Order: sequence, then C-alpha cells, then structure tokens
Amino acid sequence: MRVFIVSLIFCSIVLAGKVDRGGSEDIIVKITDNMPYIYTKDSGKKIRVQRIQDTSNRLTDDYAKTSRPCPPFCIQPTEVAEGVKNIEEIELLKFMENDVVNGKGVLVDARLKSWYELETIPSAINIPFTIIQKASKLKTEKIFKLLGMRVKRDGSWDFSKAKRLAVFCNGVWCGQSSHFINAMIKHGYPKDKILYYRSGFQGWKLLGLTTVVHKEIKK
Repeated sequence: MRVFIVSLIFCSIVLAGKVDRGGSEDIIVKITDNMPYIYTKDSGKKIRVQRIQDTSNRLTDDYAKTSRPCPPFCIQPTEVAEGVKNIEEIELLKFMENDVVNGKGVLVDARLKSWYELETIPSAINIPFTIIQKASKLKTEKIFKLLGMRVKRDGSWDFSKAKRLAVFCNGVWCGQSSHFINAMIKHGYPKDKILYYRSGFQGWKLLGLTTVVHKEIKK
C-alpha cells in the first residue's frame, strides 16, 4: 500500500520511437488517422505516448509468449463483473489524456509490485490486487478516500466524487484485474466507476505503445 501512497519513484521513460522537438514530426505509425500521439501525466510529469516508429520492431520479451499453464494463467471472460465496462486502447488513451490529467480518473495497475516496477503503462499507479483482497474495513476506507470517496457524518461512504478507475494487468490470460475489480466491488466501490482494460499490458506492448519503468527509492 505504501508503494502507491508515499513512495518516491524514479521514472525511466522507455521512448516509443523518435520524437522531433522541432515541430516538423514525421509520424509514420500513428495511433489512429487523427491521433498520432497523446499526452498524459506520470509521476507528476508530462509524458508523450505514441507507438514505436520502427515498422520492423517485434516483441522479444515475455509478452511475446503465447502459452502459459492454465491454471493459473487462464483466458479471462469478456465480462469480468456485471456492470463493469470493458475498454480497449483508444478508450484507455482518451482516459489517460482527459480523466487522469484532469484528476477525475486513476489508471490502476493491479499486478503485484514486482511486475509494476519492471515496466508499466504511463500514468498508472500500483494497487496490487492482494492488498484490496486482504484489506480490513479501515484499510479499505483509507484506500477509497485516496480515490475520492468521502465519509459522511453518519459514517456512511459517499462515492459521488469518487474517481473513475481504469484497471489492467498482464493480459487476457491474467486474472489479477478480475481479482482486484471483484474485491473493490465487494468492498462497495461503484461498478459504474470501474473500467476494465482486458487486453492489458501485453495488448499495450503488442501495439508498440510507450511504457515506463518505475523503481521505488529505498532509504
């Protein structure tokens, strides 16, 4: 829990392609015909998100792998929970560009800390699914308050100002998002404020989109 609340983070940006700061950019690989790139915030800094411009680029890391033992790495259903909307890359990019930048939304990497530190999507904070699964009511309240929930005078929880969450994990074969989302719903977080990016980090990397590396600075 400390990682996403008070950690000092060193951010190393993995650049997606060549960026010409002179304003005469030649973007060969756009996101869409009308969207060459977007800007969002990561660790308080403005960051540009675009696709890798090398058209011969291929995945060579773990995310190039097609098959893993199931269980536990089983294909997840399209509907992770009733009432939770699914999104893909375009919707997520617009969420990062608008909701995250304007402070109305939070991109949640629900994977374990080790995955998050290795590489993640820009603007994501890490709330490992295990934390919310095991959280007491007091700890849940603290987490929810960080996400915009307010406690009324009578002690009840008010989610009217709670932030929208876009949640992801490793990919369609990863259940960490499902565990996180269902635990959040169990604790009372509104379903209509949760978005599920099912394709996850593998889908993100497959499209050659910008990634970042986060490392906690230990004192």
